[in-house]
Amino acid sequence: MFEDERRDHQIVHPIVLAVFIVLLAIDVVLYLFLILNIIGLLVGIIISILIAAAIRIANQWEKGVILRMGKFIGLRGPGIFLIIPIIDRVYRYIDQRVRVTDFKAEETLTKDTVPVNVDAVVYWMVWDAEKAALEVREYIRAVYYIAQTSLRDIIGKHDLADLLQNREKIAEALQVTLDEHTNPWGITCQTVGIKDIVIPSALADAMSKQAQAERERQARIILGTAETEISEKFAKASENYLENPVALQLRGMNMLFEGLKEKGSLVIVPSSALESMNLGAIGGLTALAKTEEGKGKGDK
Repeated sequence: MFEDERRDHQIVHPIVLAVFIVLLAIDVVLYLFLILNIIGLLVGIIISILIAAAIRIANQWEKGVILRMGKFIGLRGPGIFLIIPIIDRVYRYIDQRVRVTDFKAEETLTKDTVPVNVDAVVYWMVWDAEKAALEVREYIRAVYYIAQTSLRDIIGKHDLADLLQNREKIAEALQVTLDEHTNPWGITCQTVGIKDIVIPSALADAMSKQAQAERERQARIILGTAETEISEKFAKASENYLENPVALQLRGMNMLFEGLKEKGSLVIVPSSALESMNLGAIGGLTALAKTEEGKGKGDK
């Protein structure tokens, strides 16, 4: 789960190996040409080993932490640098790139006692390699556990509805909390994201039914509001028709005409309506006109 920054530097670097081979070859050639005796050859081999051991190389994104007789003396790199063999050693190489760490809080209770599983991710980087090396032993593991603990604490302070609706605010609060804990280690947490919030299936079904019932309630409220507005409009229209009977007759004529326009349509009008609006003669004339029109087309 946790990467080891020293694993990339356990194998001898090709440049160091090349330097050692060249120096060893020079010693062997000098010995073969009798310039060096056997003691000189052994001394040359030892010197070659020490020179090769003094060469260290750090990548562009790294800083080497140098200890001299167990005491911190500084940072080296990036690039090639030298140390004093035996006396100095590279404790570790600190990677200063932005890193991504996944963490989660399983079966954590919210403020309203709902168990949830939350998956999150934090983007962080080492801004002070000296503090990261000296203040905390395993800072990668420490960042993971402090992030997990802080996530659990924040979940316990919020209701389930807050977790589901305010992910960004909770992520920002978590980022601030992590920064407060990791800054003394020379580490800054840049961004925290909530990837997923998993709730029990039974609770998810209940919430789905609740949401559906809420939508039905809203639909009925909207329908009732529409009916109220329609009734108000009809009441206002009835007042206008009461004061102007001619307008009521014209409206009835228009409705009857619209109904008779469609071919094959059947319109049933109460006799009382025909008498009150004087629509009987008008309906008969309209039907007679349509009949005559149909006969004319048949004769053609």
